[in-house]
Amino acid sequence: MTHNGMLNLKDILVVSLEQAVAAPFCSNRLAHAGARVIKIEREEGDFARAYDRVVHGESAYFVWLNQGKESLVMDIKAAADVELLHRILARADVFIQNLAPGAAERAGFGSSTLRDRYPRLICCDISGYGDQGEYSTMKAYDLLVQCESGMASITGTPDAPGRIGVSACDINCGQQAYAAILEALIEREQSASGCVIKVSLFDSMAEWLAVPLLHYDYAGKIQPRVGINHATISPYGAYRCRDGLDIVIAIQNEREWQNFCAQVLGDASLADDARLKTNQLRVENRQYVDQLIGDVFAQLDQAAVAVRLREAAIAYGRLNDIAGLSTHPQLRRDTVHTPSGEAQVAAIAALRSDRTEKPRRVPAIGEHSDAIRAEFS
Repeated sequence: MTHNGMLNLKDILVVSLEQAVAAPFCSNRLAHAGARVIKIEREEGDFARAYDRVVHGESAYFVWLNQGKESLVMDIKAAADVELLHRILARADVFIQNLAPGAAERAGFGSSTLRDRYPRLICCDISGYGDQGEYSTMKAYDLLVQCESGMASITGTPDAPGRIGVSACDINCGQQAYAAILEALIEREQSASGCVIKVSLFDSMAEWLAVPLLHYDYAGKIQPRVGINHATISPYGAYRCRDGLDIVIAIQNEREWQNFCAQVLGDASLADDARLKTNQLRVENRQYVDQLIGDVFAQLDQAAVAVRLREAAIAYGRLNDIAGLSTHPQLRRDTVHTPSGEAQVAAIAALRSDRTEKPRRVPAIGEHSDAIRAEFS
């Protein structure tokens, strides 16, 4: 047991033939919800173990995504291990895999084959581009899909596109897979039947891009890159203060714009300026809006600007770096045990009133192999 209180998935067995980020993210969420997760690794281990060595010699990615799992080393091409995996799957509730395109199918563990053999099993295939179409056989990693989907084209500054600074495609895909598996588990309570879930990095990111895509499809407009600004709302972005620090403001409606003009910029008449009366007009005249704000903020230190914004009930934030995040008063952390020592990680976002997190363990390669093989012999 890894929590106080009830564990929703405490009787659920998950088998995950996984590597890298997307599938481990999904199975990590299932483990946090109380499921037993058996992580199948090659002899050399999930290659994410070697991404870096920053956490007492362990990979930051692996420590983040593999808490509370059991590590079973096996060769899914070896007859004895194939038999072992089938014995485990006969008792499993969920099977997740994100191997290279076609690899699971060639090894005899394709989702349709498994569903025929184990009708209650929920199979989740995580891929780069899905299993249909000309891209289905292509390998895919996070940055490649950020570029292929168009996400990188709207990220960055006007001078150049940029990568979202975390593995956004992987994380999004893993979260989508997690939600779909939970839905399938609920439905299985009524139907007594499993299903096949297919989630791709590309589809997950395309869904996130719904608004820019709609702007293009229905208005013929491609969202510009605007750096630390919002492409379709103004003012909503970062502005430099007198002390060289940046503050980010967000105006969401005309009432807030009027308050901002009067109490922050000190000129209530700006709210009636014909160039600024609506958000669409302010977007069209963004350069003028930015100049007005920049002229005022350049006379005040960040702390003084923050006071004005707070008094005017205007949403704002400071443009922090990761050092700022590390010392942020709102940051929550959890303790995890790694093969090389204790580590502090950012806590799971959702808080439960009936559950208290306890330290969880990140497994060494094959740490549970002997015990699992004995259990399913």
